[in-house]
Amino acid sequence: MSEFFASIGFLQEGPFAVPRWEALFEKGMDTLWQGAATTLLVASLGLALALVLGIVIGVMSASHWRIPRAFARGYVEFFQNTPLLIQVFMLYNALPLLFEGLFLPVVTIGILGVGMYHGAYIAEVVRAGIQSIGRGQLEAALSQGFGYVGAMRYIVVPQAMRIVLPPMTNQAVSLIKNTSVIAIIAGGDLMYAGDSFAGRFGHYGPTYVMVGLIYFLMCFPLAILARRLEERLRAD
Repeated sequence: MSEFFASIGFLQEGPFAVPRWEALFEKGMDTLWQGAATTLLVASLGLALALVLGIVIGVMSASHWRIPRAFARGYVEFFQNTPLLIQVFMLYNALPLLFEGLFLPVVTIGILGVGMYHGAYIAEVVRAGIQSIGRGQLEAALSQGFGYVGAMRYIVVPQAMRIVLPPMTNQAVSLIKNTSVIAIIAGGDLMYAGDSFAGRFGHYGPTYVMVGLIYFLMCFPLAILARRLEERLRAD
């Protein structure tokens, strides 16, 4: 019986007390949903940028030309070996110093930050996918009159994309989670919305649980998709 009353006390007081949950649903959910909308905007546009950069840099990494390959390796090494947090800080603080009067909106900084960062990882995925295609495919295309660019565009890359789709989907999951870094520059994303509400009212427990749940709802379908793509690839 004493344990029962203790559990009731836990529900009425403490970081996860019922009144705190009630306050979150009454006052905070609109703020969290607005933050989630901003997160989805940054994630979708950032993913589009990452895909474009990743495919271009990945093809350059697999190129037999030295200069494009060296540029691609430099890009990948820089973005993979420096924290995303530092890169976002540089976009936010250094650009106005390097280019006087250039102040980008924080949402734009978030898109550029996660897009360029994950573009480096997608580039490695694309490079590995291209190299997994037998070199005979490229040689056969060249023998049929294709140039190198045409052979990569029409023959090699389309085959490689089928292989790289599962890891690309995993990168999309990571990208969504990494949008949380723009909270440090008041990006208006889901993490920033949760921090703002929790800091204002003190309901940290329920707020961060709900923020984590919303991230889960955004990422879990993509994780399932990646798993199914991997299973289909193994079956084929």
